Amino acid sequence: MTELYDNITARLRTSGDWVWPFLLRLIMFYEFWTAGMKKLNGNNWFERIEDKFPFPMNLLSTDLNWLLATWGELVFSMMLLVGLFTRFAAFSLIVITTVAVVTVHWPAEWSSLSQLWEGYVISNNGAGNFRIPLLFALMLVPLVFYGGGKLSLDHIMLKVMGRDAYVQDRISDLSAAGWAFVVIGVPLLLLVPVWGITLVVLSLACFMVPALVK
Repeated sequence: MTELYDNITARLRTSGDWVWPFLLRLIMFYEFWTAGMKKLNGNNWFERIEDKFPFPMNLLSTDLNWLLATWGELVFSMMLLVGLFTRFAAFSLIVITTVAVVTVHWPAEWSSLSQLWEGYVISNNGAGNFRIPLLFALMLVPLVFYGGGKLSLDHIMLKVMGRDAYVQDRISDLSAAGWAFVVIGVPLLLLVPVWGITLVVLSLACFMVPALVK
């Protein structure tokens, strides 16, 4: 029975290299492409939330922010669809989503995690409505860490360059933890700066410690 289970899960992992990244990329493409097309065919409403943009976006004009948001969603979603530079595209869309949360979906005021969690809804109840963008951001995270999978241009390029064997490489060290803190911490800098700074500092420590102990 144990051997049967191991055989099934081993094959599911192999199939998963092809299936789940593609399906995840496909649905994320649809969501962000649709959002980008609505902006492309609509009017710039960023002037209504101009004072809510986080640094450094608040240094840009609303027209430029609108342009960046529109074409960011369109270009990066297309990159997800074909699996081209998937990690970069997914991370960029996380940043775009985080900016959207800060400017539109984040509660105006909160003093505790329980109060903040009241904003984890779909309809606006006066305490924020960041449920959908948070789910989108979390769905993009696996693509940052894992990549686009085997059904992607990224994998084809690795094969052409003879580097596809490196896909199976796993390095577990402090630097790996440091990159994890970067992926999560940088978007948090826009959302909750104290949390973001904490994670970025931890990432720097993870990168520096191995060099210091040599």
